[in-house]
Amino acid sequence: MSRIIKVAAAQLGPISLEETRSSAINRMISLMRVANEKGANFIVYPELALTTFFPRWYFKNQSEIDKFFESEMPNESTKPLFDESLKLKIGFNIGYAELHIENGIRHHYNTAILVDETGKIVGKYRKIHLPGHEEYESWRPFQHLEKRYFETGNLGFKVHQAFGGKIGMCICNDRRWPETFRVMGLQGAELIALGYNTPVHYPLAPEHDHLQDFHNHLVLQAAAYQNGTWIIGVAKAGREEKCDLIGGTCIIAPTGEIVAECNTLGDELIVAECDLDRCKEIKENIFNFSLHREPENYNLISAPKKNFFKE
Repeated sequence: MSRIIKVAAAQLGPISLEETRSSAINRMISLMRVANEKGANFIVYPELALTTFFPRWYFKNQSEIDKFFESEMPNESTKPLFDESLKLKIGFNIGYAELHIENGIRHHYNTAILVDETGKIVGKYRKIHLPGHEEYESWRPFQHLEKRYFETGNLGFKVHQAFGGKIGMCICNDRRWPETFRVMGLQGAELIALGYNTPVHYPLAPEHDHLQDFHNHLVLQAAAYQNGTWIIGVAKAGREEKCDLIGGTCIIAPTGEIVAECNTLGDELIVAECDLDRCKEIKENIFNFSLHREPENYNLISAPKKNFFKE
């Protein structure tokens, strides 16, 4: 017996600073309709899919920043996507900037949600591994101010029961940290969805620029194999506001094999049948956690943060 989810990965091309949310949503609806024609019942969109990647600019005025954030979901701009999802009976995962007000305090998160086939939000994740810096750095060709505009996520790495399986989420830089996937793997994750906005140029180590696509697939393929899970990695790609973003959107099997991959840097859709029962090939054998893990020897992994390389 098999449990198959037909998954679509919806890569987006650049979103300009002037492009409206409605325009971005219309592009996503178009991709959702193509996914429906191909028989998909779950579609994954990128990180911060409603706007341009605004952390590349330095804003002093909070009102300038808040215009990129959503205070509720769905809202007037995103309701058409939810409506189309319900009409077509396709669930989705999407990333956006979340403004959450709690006890009168405003909180800003880099967030993703999981929406089932009925249009109901069944899961939420807030990005934990925030890259970049907090203050303006004039030497950079573009800024990367996620640490300035977002708080560290506070919802943990949860796994949600949806689409007949156990579904997890993470966002962009989270994929570089193996703990991200292992925490979800220990909860039995069978499919993990993530979106990313990843520049080709890495100012701190430009000699690695040519490795960006390789490193993207390296961490995703290793994580899929080491945790026996499907991984759907979806890019916002292309030249966005003078910043080149990698593509490489892909669907990866629990064996670590790429079974589908985008070939362009624009709006593009790929689809694959993901048999969740294939996770057992890994989870019950080479990475049988209950049989082979030795957590009593891993204490440093959960030790408080410090510079382990400082003498």
